[in-house]
Amino acid sequence: MAGSATEIRVVERSAVYPLPRTVAATSLPLTFLDIPWLPFSPGQTLFFFNIPTSTSHFMQAILPNLKHSLSLTLHHFFPLSGRLATPPHPAVPRLEYGADDSIFLTIAEAVSGDFKNLGGYHPRMAQDFHKLMPLLQSSSKFGSKHESLLAIQIIVFPHHGICIGFTLRHVVADGRTFNNFLKTWAAASSSPLTKNGESLGLNQLLMASHDRSLIKDPNGLEEILLKEWRSIQIPQKASLSKFHPDMTRATFVVGPNEMEKIKKWILTRSEHLFESTQLLLSPYVITCSFVWVCWMKTHWSNSTENHPKDSTHYFGFIAGGITRLNYSVPSTYSGNCVGFGRSEARRDNLMGENGVLHAAKAIGNTIKSLNSDFLGGAENWISEWEEMRDSELHVMVTGSPKMDLYGLDFGWGRPIKIEEVSIDETRSISLCESREVSGGVEIGVCLPKPKLELFWTLFNQVYKIRNE
Repeated sequence: MAGSATEIRVVERSAVYPLPRTVAATSLPLTFLDIPWLPFSPGQTLFFFNIPTSTSHFMQAILPNLKHSLSLTLHHFFPLSGRLATPPHPAVPRLEYGADDSIFLTIAEAVSGDFKNLGGYHPRMAQDFHKLMPLLQSSSKFGSKHESLLAIQIIVFPHHGICIGFTLRHVVADGRTFNNFLKTWAAASSSPLTKNGESLGLNQLLMASHDRSLIKDPNGLEEILLKEWRSIQIPQKASLSKFHPDMTRATFVVGPNEMEKIKKWILTRSEHLFESTQLLLSPYVITCSFVWVCWMKTHWSNSTENHPKDSTHYFGFIAGGITRLNYSVPSTYSGNCVGFGRSEARRDNLMGENGVLHAAKAIGNTIKSLNSDFLGGAENWISEWEEMRDSELHVMVTGSPKMDLYGLDFGWGRPIKIEEVSIDETRSISLCESREVSGGVEIGVCLPKPKLELFWTLFNQVYKIRNE
């Protein structure tokens, strides 16, 4: 792992307000689709851009436009500037925005660190990425806790590039909403301004809708999930385990060719194993199935822990709700409209020679259930995911290959690399579309170095599927 340790020097801290300052103070209730995110730690994402600029040039020529376009964008996505208010029981948490609320923006310069190394796919030390992430602010008053929802940090690597880090509480926005925010900011940044200081790019985009009445709750899930959340007793769960100094992260890519070979391999064996059962073998299912088995073999091939071989293991993922609810929700809705999927399979099946088949059947069946009854079992979302996060037996994936995050362009070209830093703390795997391979999927993994090396070996072997 080449490259020097990353150290940064803060150049500027500032508050960026929604402009024009016409957004009234607002309180938004949490819907039952927001509430399951209350126990989750913030998401942390880094975007690396190849823009060889000096720090002084960035501050003088680039930053003013970024700030102005961010202000214009926050006018339409004002809840991101607000706070999560958690008052004492029996009052319920809510999103609040006041006239003095803003985004906390930090500008820093990298005084050491290898930009090219950090933006690569090869193994790199995870701790170097943590220093690039902004921190959220919190305060307490009269027993009510207030937490900021979004913080942004831009680090200049002089004459090499910049990276933009986002720390986000997902209780305010799902991946689709946050992607809409990013694309809107990028459009405002890269478009010329009108005489009134508006962005022509913004005029071409559909603005966000903050109408919480769009989310229907005929089954009373809000109260059920609030009760589950309160039973946890803490609003935000701490890290599952201590962060190991040798934690190492790398990115793997599965392309359409590999997906097709895995699919053919599954189909040649599925009829014998599952008879006439029809498997759902979408690119997402194929990728997740293969990754799940690689993860299982990485953790359990040489394990000495005393768990029965027929122990149940879970694979958790996020499922979009915009097209799965039985009523219409506009794509411009700003908030959460996702559900939670949890697939299960026995360890001995996952670890066997047909492990990918068992994984594919489990994940595919879960997606079929979500397609037919998106809210089936929704009352257990919090408790089920708490069970997964509290056990080494299970794994979760974050992100989606459908977001087109590599299409983000502030006017200096699309990102050269995207890193989901928060998987270091949550023992998750990140997914996004591939930058270089059309139809491919990038898979972010963070593990102690010996385990990452084993995962790398297993992944590249593809269990000899490519050669069969």
